[in-house]
Amino acid sequence: MSKVQDPIPVYLINGFLESGKTQFLNFTLGQDYFHIDGTTLLLICEEGMEEYDEDLLDRENIAVEYLEKESDFTVEHLSELEDRFCPERVVVEYNGMWNCKEMRFPVTWELAQQITTVDATTFVNYFANMKSIFIEMVRASELVLFNRCDPSLDLAGFKRAIRAVNRNAEIVFEDENGNNLDEVLEEELPYDVNAETIDIEERYYPIFYVDALDHRERYEGKKVRFLGMVYKQFGFRKSEFIPGRRVMTCCAEDVAFLGFLCKSPEARNLVNRQWVIVTAEVRYENRREYGGEGPVLYALQIEKGQRPVQDILAFNG
Repeated sequence: MSKVQDPIPVYLINGFLESGKTQFLNFTLGQDYFHIDGTTLLLICEEGMEEYDEDLLDRENIAVEYLEKESDFTVEHLSELEDRFCPERVVVEYNGMWNCKEMRFPVTWELAQQITTVDATTFVNYFANMKSIFIEMVRASELVLFNRCDPSLDLAGFKRAIRAVNRNAEIVFEDENGNNLDEVLEEELPYDVNAETIDIEERYYPIFYVDALDHRERYEGKKVRFLGMVYKQFGFRKSEFIPGRRVMTCCAEDVAFLGFLCKSPEARNLVNRQWVIVTAEVRYENRREYGGEGPVLYALQIEKGQRPVQDILAFNG
């Protein structure tokens, strides 16, 4: 019986032109932890100002192939490259303007990690004008690396923008010298987290949602109050439901329901899409719904709410 071949791992590096992809790969490919004895196939889908270190490519047995057109990125062509180079792994420097939703690999390849690099100095412009493209980049990324950061930039706002799309991504900020900014300055929140009850205005609900995911220390044991729509999922206990809001993360066609698990004896009397005002204490627990630890609301009071005039909120990172 022939041995089944292990899939070829693919490391995908995404980002707009001049976002630091090549610089990141020049560093990573030369690290001991990333060294392998076999061939690495490096697929370059756009050429920027930065160039690869030729000595590094020779030393690490890296074969380089340029894909100049999006139409070259096909399963058939990638399979031909596999036959030609017999790589032990594949690294892709992807073109940020190509449609990553339609990206396909040969069946013998397996995506091992996806990383998005971002030039912090141009993030606001790209996010405002190419939001849908950027969101598709980060939606499945395990790491989002902001480089060329300056503390004067709204780094906290950048972080919330990513969290709204991908709550599980690791977000790293580096300055122009590649130094990690461990302490990211937090901008002032538009509500008082030290109030006896934190009242969340409708327009600030998206900010509250992503901030509560990131900052347990701000909300643990605190009381919050907000207007939300009821969502009850199959498999929930009778005492559980999710109050939340629909938030437009990209465009009118890209709306996500963002809410936290809530426990209350009154949940059994609630129905889907009902509007309620929830006052609850916030605790943090490990739940499968979050894929780990996340906020769980313990309701202190549930009141009837009115459907707002604008029931879809916009996330402004």
